[in-house]
Amino acid sequence: MYQYNRKGPKRGVALYSYSGEYGVSMDLENCFQDMYDMGAHGLEILANTHIPAYPQVDENWLEEWFHLLEKYEIVPVEYGHWIDSRLFAGRELTTEESIEILKRDIRIAHKLGFTVMRTKMGVIDSVNSPVNNWREIIRGALECAEENNVRMCPELHMPTALKSRYVDDYMEFILKENTKYFGFNVDFGTFQDVFESDYRLPGMPEDGGPCSRPEDMIPILPYVYCCHAKFNHMSEDFKETTIPYEKIIQILKDQNWDGYMLSEYEGPDKNKVGFVGDQLRRQHIMMQHLLNDQEGRIIC
Repeated sequence: MYQYNRKGPKRGVALYSYSGEYGVSMDLENCFQDMYDMGAHGLEILANTHIPAYPQVDENWLEEWFHLLEKYEIVPVEYGHWIDSRLFAGRELTTEESIEILKRDIRIAHKLGFTVMRTKMGVIDSVNSPVNNWREIIRGALECAEENNVRMCPELHMPTALKSRYVDDYMEFILKENTKYFGFNVDFGTFQDVFESDYRLPGMPEDGGPCSRPEDMIPILPYVYCCHAKFNHMSEDFKETTIPYEKIIQILKDQNWDGYMLSEYEGPDKNKVGFVGDQLRRQHIMMQHLLNDQEGRIIC
C-alpha cells in the first residue's frame, strides 16, 4: 500500500466533498484520479456510502480498493462511521450493542488500511454532546482499537466550541485511560468567522462570532489525529472567504503537527453535479501555497 512520508500538515480529501458527483458522474476511481491530479494523498471515506456491501466487505472489491490506492498514491487516513443509537424503534442501543458495532467498524477500518476513525455516537442536544454512556462505549472498544492500530476520534465541529465542557470531558477520559487510541478530529468550521446567509448552517452563532479561535486548538493538538479542512467558498483568487485558513495552517506548522487536513466542502452547491471540482482545486491551490508544498501537483 502506498505510503506518503512528508512530515507536517498534509493535504487530503474527504469523499463527502464529491456528494453531488459520486455515483452520478464519478465513481471511486474518478475521485482518486482527481485527488492524484491535485497532489492530495490523504483519504476519508464514509463507510455506508463508499463501501458497496457495507457492513460486509466483498473480497473482489477489496482487491480493487488496494489496487486503486497504489495506482493513485492514496493513503487511507480516516474511516467515517456512525453508531446509530436509534437503530431500533422504541429504544436506544444498549452499551453492549454499541460496543459491538464500534468493534465491527474498527476491524473494517483496519482491513481497508485506515488508522483513524471518525467515531460518531448518538447526540443528545444542540451542541452535539454524545450519549450519556459514551465513556463505557469507548472504553469497551479500546483494546480492539489498540489491537488494530485504529484511533477513534469524535469530530469537533460547529456548534461545538473547543473550549467547552464537552471537550474537557473527552480530555479527562484520554488522560485517565492513558490511551493513544481515542482523540479528536478538529473541523475547521468551528473557526468560521464570516456568516453570510449562503454559508450559515444550523447551529451557527447568531452574533456572527466563531465558536472557536484557531489558537484554541493548541492544547489538544497532541491528541488531534486528523482535521476536516472544511470550506464553504473559494474565491477566484484562491481565498477561503469564511474561515481564517492562514492562521489555522500557521498554527499547525508552528506546533509541528503531523497529520492530514481532509477537504470537506460544505458550500450551498455541494450537491450540484459539476460544481465541486473547481472549488476543491482552488482550495488545494490555497493549501499548497500556505504549506509551501513544493511536492504537490495541481492540474487546473
